[in-house]
Amino acid sequence: MNHAQNEGVSRRRVLGGAAGLAAGVAAVAAGLPSGGASAAAAKNAPDTARWQWHAAHVTITRDDWGVAHVVGKTDADAVFGMIYAQAEDDFNRIERNYLVSLGRLAEAEGESAIWQDLRQRLYIDPDALKQDYARSPAWLRTLMQAWADGLNYYLATHPDVHPQVIDRFEPWMALSFSEGSIGGDIERVSLTQLRAFYDNSGVAMADEEPEPLFREPTGSNGIAIAPSHTRDGHALLLINPHTSFFFRSELHMTSSEGLNAYGAATWGQFFIYQGFNANTGWMHTSSGVDNVDEFAETIVAGADGSRSYRYGAALRPVTTKTITLSYRTADGGQAQRSFTTFATHHGPVVRAADGKWIAFALMNTPVEALQQSFLRTKTRDYADYIEVAGFKANSSNNTLFADSKGEIAFLMPQFMPIRDNRFDYRQPVDGSDPATDWQGLHSLESMPQAVNPQSGWAYNSNNWPWTCAGPDSPNAADYPRYFDRAGENERGPHAVQLLTARNDFTPQTLRDAAFDSYLPAFARLVPELVAAWDRLPEGDQQKVKLAGPIGLLRDWDYRWGADSTATSLAVFWGAGPRATDVQRLASLEAAVDRLTEDFGSWQVPWGEINRFQRNDGAISQTFDDAKPSTPVPFTSATWGSLASFGAARRPGTKRFYGTSGNTFVAIVEFGPRLRAWAVREGGESGHPDSPHFKDQAERYASGNLRPVYFYPEDLEGHIERRYKPGK
Repeated sequence: MNHAQNEGVSRRRVLGGAAGLAAGVAAVAAGLPSGGASAAAAKNAPDTARWQWHAAHVTITRDDWGVAHVVGKTDADAVFGMIYAQAEDDFNRIERNYLVSLGRLAEAEGESAIWQDLRQRLYIDPDALKQDYARSPAWLRTLMQAWADGLNYYLATHPDVHPQVIDRFEPWMALSFSEGSIGGDIERVSLTQLRAFYDNSGVAMADEEPEPLFREPTGSNGIAIAPSHTRDGHALLLINPHTSFFFRSELHMTSSEGLNAYGAATWGQFFIYQGFNANTGWMHTSSGVDNVDEFAETIVAGADGSRSYRYGAALRPVTTKTITLSYRTADGGQAQRSFTTFATHHGPVVRAADGKWIAFALMNTPVEALQQSFLRTKTRDYADYIEVAGFKANSSNNTLFADSKGEIAFLMPQFMPIRDNRFDYRQPVDGSDPATDWQGLHSLESMPQAVNPQSGWAYNSNNWPWTCAGPDSPNAADYPRYFDRAGENERGPHAVQLLTARNDFTPQTLRDAAFDSYLPAFARLVPELVAAWDRLPEGDQQKVKLAGPIGLLRDWDYRWGADSTATSLAVFWGAGPRATDVQRLASLEAAVDRLTEDFGSWQVPWGEINRFQRNDGAISQTFDDAKPSTPVPFTSATWGSLASFGAARRPGTKRFYGTSGNTFVAIVEFGPRLRAWAVREGGESGHPDSPHFKDQAERYASGNLRPVYFYPEDLEGHIERRYKPGK
């Protein structure tokens, strides 16, 4: 099926549902029962009727883990039901995501957030989004309307829920948050430098934060294994995003129009971002490609106060736009600030450097991005998936793919500008030189990829693509240098070692690989520390003090574990400087002292320190050593652990508490009948009084994935409740 056919089929299916919806709205408005809508909702009869029509054609089944299985007659019904179910689980996170994406966070959090809002509004203009909505395909507008209806119906039927700012969602708002990444390309724009450029308040600017010695890795792992390398001849897929905790919802959405997708949906979005259907699976990992660029513009001021910028031999006018932002005041009211912003054809100006204005170029195609994000969930094989990828509206993520035909692939982001490789786009390039301009987009075939590699596997751990399929990986020499700026990381060689060790993978052994406890960074670093200690003269005071700790590390197998005291000592040591022998030994001494001070001994089991805790539903929660928590045996990905737990000491604590790393983890087997297993951090619900607030914590910590109830017969016997939205 080619791309046009795919889009045409989707359009016909959804438009058929839209025609039925219109007839149903008329019937409901004529007097059908409201089915639970509040008096507030009844003020607008057309809305109420449309909401009730959707609700009547949606069934939500909660399984014994609280996961919502949403069944709708049409795709639009399924969208309505899934976003309603998301709102039930955590409306606060939905609203916050749209406050961020719409550039309205300061309306809730105050003036300190206004720079984040300004950055967003340089690219996301509500008026432009409304125009984008109007030009969207009819089938997509139908889905966006259903999305807004689901959220508004939730608010209408839950008068006890009080939004911070957004008390009514409009369909066009869905275009502000269309790709699903945890950190979009826009976050590469420095807020400090943006404020320095646009702030006219006279407030002194703080210096940029110094680069920390230890920076927690972000990203994900994805592994696809071909049938040739599995015991049972079925393709396997590991879905292992590393994000901030509770960033996504786990759910299942189906319709009679061919939708049947399960996985992780970013709060507030109406598509499964990382997941699978009966035939295809997709896992996204944050990419190291360089596909956003800074252009240094030469500004020329006119006698009349106008501004132009040089482009070749000509001068072009700088585009100006006034952006007015609201923010919450200390007394709870709202105030406004207006900014005159600037842009060139390269993009908005975000800072100044060396006497030049820096314009920042990135992908900004929300209609195409939203189409690609939704349509990929309905693909049936690799050919389908590639047709949908033809939208070229995925900019920040690699993809690991597997399907029921046994095809696997590693793909890079499809939005990839063609540039002149003479220039180093990792730095600002000269915007006055037309040769630095983007020259269209790369074709999908011209980018690094591995499709059905002979190695039998493909992976990515946010590292370079040059090892993604072992000997069948793309060759860096064949591509412009802007296809990678990440390089290798500690997880990469670890994954390759595991994937080349066998050719008889099963779902269980793939799970075991995903939670393999080896820490390659320490296997490389600790011998240097031991050698430094060995070189100390006999009788040296430091050598005597550190004899016990060195003995523990010398005998360590470099594997994490809840009972491992060596893991604790190594992690505390690794947080310090290690460039020289003096630094290595001083950092070990500091680690011994800190462990002893905080825990009474330098021999502390790692599980006593490294903990998962969920006390409340706040987006940024408070941690407390006196409250219950769960030991987590795996470490930060910094040390090469594939399973990641980004934990640190929090204000007022001695223990480390995680806030990022492994979140939704799934193993999928694409046999004649799909099988899958999954676990997520804590639990599905964001409400502390729910039994599903942290009912998966023990499974999460141990990597004990639970069966996914993908088929109706799987779900039977595991049903907690079944209901219509609004009931």
